This record gives sequence, C-alpha cells and structure tokens, in this order.
Amino acid sequence: MQTPYTEAFIRALPKTDLHLHLDGSIRVSTLIDLARQQGVELPSFTEEGLRELVFRDKYESLADYLRGFAHTCAVLQDAESLERVAYEVAVDSFSEGVRYIELRFAPQLHVHEDFCIPDVIAAVAKGLARAEREFNSSSAVKQGLEPSYRSAIIVAAMRMFTAEFSDYYRRYVAIHRYQKMTQVISQASVDLVNAAIHARDQLGLPVVGFDLAGQEDGYPAAAHAEAYAVAQQNFLKKTVHAGEAFGPESIFQALTDLHADRIGHGYHIFSPEKVTDPSILDPDAYVEKLAEYVADRRITVEVCLTSNLQTNPQIGDLRRHNFRHMLAANLSVTLCTDNRTVSNTTVCREFERALEAFHIPPRTLKQLVVYGFKRSFFAGSYSEKRMYVRQCFDFYERLEREHGVRP
Repeated sequence: MQTPYTEAFIRALPKTDLHLHLDGSIRVSTLIDLARQQGVELPSFTEEGLRELVFRDKYESLADYLRGFAHTCAVLQDAESLERVAYEVAVDSFSEGVRYIELRFAPQLHVHEDFCIPDVIAAVAKGLARAEREFNSSSAVKQGLEPSYRSAIIVAAMRMFTAEFSDYYRRYVAIHRYQKMTQVISQASVDLVNAAIHARDQLGLPVVGFDLAGQEDGYPAAAHAEAYAVAQQNFLKKTVHAGEAFGPESIFQALTDLHADRIGHGYHIFSPEKVTDPSILDPDAYVEKLAEYVADRRITVEVCLTSNLQTNPQIGDLRRHNFRHMLAANLSVTLCTDNRTVSNTTVCREFERALEAFHIPPRTLKQLVVYGFKRSFFAGSYSEKRMYVRQCFDFYERLEREHGVRP
C-alpha cells in the first residue's frame, strides 16, 4: 500500500458501506449451516468447495456472478435466518472499522403466504438492532472516544422478474396473468414501496431508501417511475443500480425518470462507447454533460471496485476502472463492497485496492470517507445526522494525528 497509509490506519478509520446486499454478504459457514438445517441442496457443503465452485475471485460475466444468489436466497426464507444473517453482516462490518451501513435487499424474494414484506423488513431490522446494542454498549462509545455504530435499511425492487424468482413472484405473476408483464413489474414495485413506507411509518422500522436492482439492458427505469414517485411523495430517499452493465443512458434514466439521490455502481458514466441511443449524435459531449450534472448536484456514486472487475472482466486492470475519471471530475463518490461474500471482499480491502491503484492524497481519502457519512440516508433527523457526521469527522482527524498522516 502507498505511504503514508498503513493497514492499521485504514482499518481504524470510521467507514461506511452504503451499497451492501444482505443476500450477497452471508457468511459461507452460515450458508452451509442454514442449508443443512433447512434441507437446501448446495454444490458443496464445505467452505473450500463453495469458494471454488460458487463464490470465486473471478467471474465470466454478470450472469455468472449472480448465480450464487440462488443459493443464498434459498436459505433466507424465514425470520430467524434473516435476523441471523443481518446481525452477522453488521458484526463483520464493524469489526473492520465500519461505523455505518445501509443494508439493502429485495423483500419480495423472501415473502411467503404467512410472511409478508413488513415481516421480512422487521426480521432484518431486529438483527441490525441487536448488533447496534452490542457495539454501542462498549465503554469507548459510551465515553465518546469513538463513534457509535449505526445502520439502516434500503428495500430493493427488481427491474424485471419471472415466476421462478421466488414464491411471492410466482403467485404475483399468476394473479396478474392477464396483464402485460411490464405492467406487472411496475405494479410490484408500487406494492413494495407502499409496504416499505408502512414498515417505516407504522412499525417504526429504519427503512431509509428505495432501490432498483436487476438487469438494466431491456428493462428501463421508466417502468418504475410510479413507485419512485410514491417514494418521493413520502420522503423516502432513492438510489438506483445504474451504469453497472449498461451505458450512460441508464444513469440518465435513473436521474430523470426516478430522481435518484444516489447511483449504485455508475461504472459506465464515463463510457461514451456504450451510448446506444441513435439520437445522441455526440456521445463524448453527452457523457461530459452527464458527469457535470452528477458532479454539480453532488449525486453520490456508490463505487464497488472489486464487484465491477468481476462483473465486467473486460476492465482487466483496476487502474483502468472509471473510478479514476470520477476522482478527476470531482464527483461525490464513496467506496462500498456490494456483496462481501460473492465478491470475497471487505470495506478495508476496497480502500486498500483503491489506494494501490490510484494516486489518492490524504485530503481526497478523507473526502471519500466523509462523503459516505454525509450522503448516507440516515434514520434520524438532519440535526442528529450532522452531529453524527461531526463525531465521525473528529474521530477521523484524531486518527490522522495518531498515525502520522498529514492532511
């Protein structure tokens, strides 16, 4: 790693993980344990076997990357399993210095006849709350020597789905079998956002954001505009997976059709060669204006370096990642894991990889960290958020002095 950053310094820094999937971050040992309890078949029942066959360091494509989720979702179909995995993800995160996470998942992948969307959200919230209580009971936190641990929930709709996605979607497709599939997908997103708002407002659960995930190509964001309008009308913050496997137009749609507050991945924001709309006569100018728009409005990009290398193997060398252009254009960016298990990564590893591949001076490193806290969706008032960000910022500067890092 570049000097003056040591491994101890990176680990100690108060960090965030704003793009963190529950079903992609289950411990491999827990997956095996739950599969045995529930009678779920796996390609292997050893950690070594699953690392070799499913959760690898390299994948051939996004489709190859996503295959592992069939196994993880299969064991996350009840409250106890969801609570356990949420708790363990939180524990794993704060054990490496992460102090704030937004755990996202698609509740409709876990719903059954007697287990509704708010039940799914409540189970995950229970696991997160348990982790918060344990960490925040430490003397260091109580004495104000280090920041408290905070967490929140983002619910994710699917850009597309079929009846095979889950029991919920099987029944949903059957009920709406006389409608066009585009209408069915749109309505499912509206149902989800309304259930999420109910969970927040009526049940007091820490739901802070709405997300859209899944295949971008062929499934435009506009189909989910009604759901995002409901989110906006009810003050639910918005993020969108965009520009991960499709071009800059996907990011533009997320901003204009869904009014996204943040962008998940956004890798192709600087990829004029990915522009496919024939009405865009100058792709280079289009990309430049898009980046300026994102930068000027401080729309934060949730960057997932390792995941991008795995789902876009043509990138090859991390130094070719568009993160370098994001930094040069002064975009608001924050480093995230995406999927701790599927990508075999941690927040510390994402920072270490970034520091090894790009020239990141101390001031820029601090911005990367602080953007995560400032642009979080935070389950609390704005005044509480400001106080919390200040606490984390002060802690960061104390660590700079202790580790001899000059800003």
